[in-house]
Amino acid sequence: MKYNTILIVFLLILLVTGCVIEFIPQIEEERRLLVVEGLITDEYRTNKIKLSYSVPAGKIVIFQPVRGCQVRITDEKGNYHSLKETSPGTYVTDSTKFRGRVNGKYSLDIHTGYYNYHTDPVVMNPVPPLDSVYYEKVLLSDPDAEGLPAEGCQIYLDSYDPSGDCLFYRWDFRETWEFRLPYSVENRVCWKSAGSENILIKNTSVYNQARVTRFPVHFISNETDRLDIRYSILVNQYSLSEDEYTYWEKVRNVSANVGGLYDMTPMAIEGNIHCQEEPEQPVLGYFSVSAVSSTRIYIDENFMGLPNFYSFCPTDTVFGSASVPIPGLNISRWIIMDRTGDLPPYRILTQYRQCADCTVNGSNIRPPFWED
Repeated sequence: MKYNTILIVFLLILLVTGCVIEFIPQIEEERRLLVVEGLITDEYRTNKIKLSYSVPAGKIVIFQPVRGCQVRITDEKGNYHSLKETSPGTYVTDSTKFRGRVNGKYSLDIHTGYYNYHTDPVVMNPVPPLDSVYYEKVLLSDPDAEGLPAEGCQIYLDSYDPSGDCLFYRWDFRETWEFRLPYSVENRVCWKSAGSENILIKNTSVYNQARVTRFPVHFISNETDRLDIRYSILVNQYSLSEDEYTYWEKVRNVSANVGGLYDMTPMAIEGNIHCQEEPEQPVLGYFSVSAVSSTRIYIDENFMGLPNFYSFCPTDTVFGSASVPIPGLNISRWIIMDRTGDLPPYRILTQYRQCADCTVNGSNIRPPFWED
């Protein structure tokens, strides 16, 4: 009897602790859908339309460009401009021949070889100028033992349309910063750029006026070298229709809530592109048309609490004159300090090329817009 009781208890423990089976939900693989990313503005610049195929749920996300398409933009007067494929899936306008016109109407046509896709005419809405783009320091931590706090940077914008026509806004930005290696090497000063990743939109139709105040554009922590030397950000402002605002709001909500199995899951958010042969076929993405206003600011102020981003660089010391050979030089080891003129002569080496050559992480070509 006692033996049977022990056996039953052992079996119950085994069932509770040992029979945990991973649940893998069965997700029906969807067909590949066309994804369209495109924006045309009233600037003298190259406009891009990017075409790709969606990735079914559960698959590795890899960009799948749609090559060899015929892409063109047509205005309300029947004038059309054909786009050229400059890289797989990327189709561009000729900046010398095409420029959007405020209040003009534009439609996009895509022929993939199997299907024809089309958008209804989209009006290029005017956009008011940005009132201001500015920043404020943000205290990240209390002062340390040396009395130095850690600081970050929050960038804001203000905008206002006195006509009240621009009720729905969207913004993006391009940030560029200068960084310098703390060693006397050939490629010491470089610049690096990055684009915005978040969806920045605002609906002012619920207010009495089309005004935006202290909209948070971008936050910069002290965990990057952006604030170390000099930083610049170019903010672009677009005017949206209500339909396009609704589209971007859905995309933002989905991207912000994707998480566990029971969170909001990604969905096929349709835009304004339609398949002519199969109208019920979903097409992802949006063909955006808007005038643009831009403002650039520079940040030169010193920020407290920035770490030493190159403290890991020195990895070895070689004593001797410059004639002493160094195995693996400029292959697996690089000189960051040459003290062969000292007594005793020595050189400081690094195993990390980015410590001896700033072009590993940026470009040593000064941006044409950069100001001292």
